[in-house]
Amino acid sequence: MVTHAAMPGRKRAGAHARPRSLSPYAVGVPLALGIIYGFYAAFIRRDGGPSTGGQVVLGLVSGAALAALCFALGRIQRDLRHGLRAVAYGALTACAIGFLVSLTDTSVLRSAGLGLVVGAGVFLATFYLFYSREP
Repeated sequence: MVTHAAMPGRKRAGAHARPRSLSPYAVGVPLALGIIYGFYAAFIRRDGGPSTGGQVVLGLVSGAALAALCFALGRIQRDLRHGLRAVAYGALTACAIGFLVSLTDTSVLRSAGLGLVVGAGVFLATFYLFYSREP
C-alpha cells in the first residue's frame, strides 16, 4: 500500500550540478591552436607574395573558428561516449586539414581525401585512447 512512497523520485542533474570552472588549459589550448592555425592559413594563402588584408582576415577568421570549435568540443566532451567523442575529434581534424589543403589551390578530391585520411587516423587514435582509459 505504501510502495509509492518508497519509490525513488526523479533526480535532475542540472538543478543541483555545479557549473564547471574553466581551467587555464581549457582556454589556453584552443587559443594556442587557433593562433597557430590562423597564422598557418594566412601563410599558405600568401604563397610567397606580399601580405594583404584579405590574407590577414582569412587567418583571423579561420583561427577564431577553429579556436571556438575546439573550446566547444572541450566543454562537451565529458558528456559524449567514447565512440562519439572520437568521431567528433576526427571530424574536427578532418575539416581543419581539408580546409588547409584547399588553400593550396589543389583539387577538391585531394583536399577531401587528405582530410578524410588524417581524420580517420585521429579517430582511430582517440578511440583507442579513450577506450583504453575507460574507468
